[in-house]
This record gives sequence, C-alpha cells and structure tokens, in this order.
Amino acid sequence: MASPTNPGTRSRQPSLAQLRAFAAVAEHLHFREAAAEIGMSQPALSGAVSALEEALGVQLLERTTRRVLLSPAGERVAARARTVLEAVGDLMEEAEAARAPFTGVLRLGVIPTVAPYLLPTVLRLVHDTYPDLELQVHEEQTGSLLDGLQQGRLDLLLLAVPLGAPTVTELPLFDEDFVLVAPTDHWLGGRGDIPREALKDMDLLLLDEGHCLRDQALDICREAGRDEGAPVTTSAAGLSTLVQLVAGGLGVTLLPRTALRVETARNDQLTTGYFADPAPSRRIALAMRSGAARQGEFEEFAAALREAMKGLPVRIVE
Repeated sequence: MASPTNPGTRSRQPSLAQLRAFAAVAEHLHFREAAAEIGMSQPALSGAVSALEEALGVQLLERTTRRVLLSPAGERVAARARTVLEAVGDLMEEAEAARAPFTGVLRLGVIPTVAPYLLPTVLRLVHDTYPDLELQVHEEQTGSLLDGLQQGRLDLLLLAVPLGAPTVTELPLFDEDFVLVAPTDHWLGGRGDIPREALKDMDLLLLDEGHCLRDQALDICREAGRDEGAPVTTSAAGLSTLVQLVAGGLGVTLLPRTALRVETARNDQLTTGYFADPAPSRRIALAMRSGAARQGEFEEFAAALREAMKGLPVRIVE
C-alpha cells in the first residue's frame, strides 16, 4: 500500500463518495460487504478509501490479507464521517421538502378589512387541499405588510390593490362592490340604483388613517364630486365599530360586499343600499416579491383561491 501523502502536499478536500466508501468499510471491516452495501465495485471502493487517506494525509485502515482494522486515526475519522453523511442526508431531505409544493411554512399577511371575511375560505382551502402546508397568518395594515414582504418576514400578502410597488407582483383574485350602510330610516335605504353623487353631502364615517379602505372610500367620494373639505368623521379602528357608529345614527359608511353579511346581519338598526352600475369597487389580490422562488406555487395557490371564492358576492378575475 502506498503511504499517505505528507499533509503539507494535500490540495484536495475529500469527496462525499470517498466518505461513504470509508464509512461503509468502517462499519463492516470487510471490503466486499462494504462494496455490496453501497453498490460500488470492490476495486472502486478500495480506490476511494485510498484517495481519502491521501486527501487527509493519514492512514485510516490497517489492511492484511485476512482482515481490515481501523487505525486510531481511522476510528476518529469514521465517527466524523458518519456525522457529515447524516448532515448531508438531512440537507437532501430539506431540499426535497422545499422542492415539493405546498409544504413547509407559508407566512401570509392579510389586511384587517379582508381577514375576518376571507380567512374562513383560505383556511378551509389549506386544510382540505394543502394539508402539509403550515400556514401562519399575520393581520396588519398595508404599509406594514409591504415592509414585511420586502424584508422577507412575510411570503405572501392578501390585500387590496393596486399597490404601486415596483418590486411586488400582484395576482388578482376578484373585484367586489362597495355597499352603502346607513341607519334604518335613511332615505337611501333599500335602493339598488344609488348614484355616486349621493355621497357628496352625506355625513361619512371612515376608518382611521393607515387603512387602505379609508383611502379607497375617499377616492370614491372625490370621484363623486365631494368637496375635499367636506367633513369626515374618523373615529373607528375597525369595521365592526364603524357599523355600530352608523347604527347609532352618526352617519353612513361604505362596506365591501364580503364584509356585509358578517357586519350587518345581527343589527336591526341598519339598512343597506346598492349603487347604480358601475358601482364603486375594490380589487383583492395576492401579492408576492417579484421573482420569488415559490412563484409557481403562489400562482397555483391564487388559481385555487379564485375557484374557492366563487361562492362569495364578488366578480372573480380570471
């Protein structure tokens, strides 16, 4: 047997094949049995172990015509080789799981004016269709969600668009109309042909600053010709509180259709009215980082969500 090279002349790192060959020999202390276990010819196995000894600069085995023994250095290297091979196995399993769609963690950010009304559909879809997906939901306002997406804290967003963010790709899901919600005695209650211009002079109740629904409602009012200086009472952090203020006679508000049943069904102090076509509306979409590694998976998820949401009072965007 050629003696191992002096450590000072080593220039190569050991390969995984060399480590596997040596680990098999160390386990069986028999070249033929080791070769059979890893599916390698006996000469190739012997060559791999010799190459490992040369790369490491130590003798790992004591070979005779009758038996194979580990040298003291071989015993230490064998234990370390097994650790390395186990770690590589774990790495391969992790990579395989990452390649498999709809496995592992999905960190989904959702705006407050969407979460209570769409999450039941999202959670049911994940439970029934993607049981290996670990969904983590984060409810935040749009600005915080976008920061989280761009910093890698979140993977996917469910929110109103357009966002106007050049590094974000939007996957549209549906459009939904806004509905006027008013006290029971309001003159527009029950109507299905409300002109947008009716918003010009109403006491309008909106969400606090930072909610995209507030900005959307203000845009609708501006399109209706409402004066920029017209009074707007802002005193609600969520839609449930907003609806209670309406029921108390403090004004009217606009609700997206998906929120209507949840927020008004149990309050007999409210009435609703629908706008004439084209009704004011908003678009809801999934948003991801442009070029995301899971882009194909997210696009498939968006398609599944569109199908799951066909029973909602919305217009699906194909």
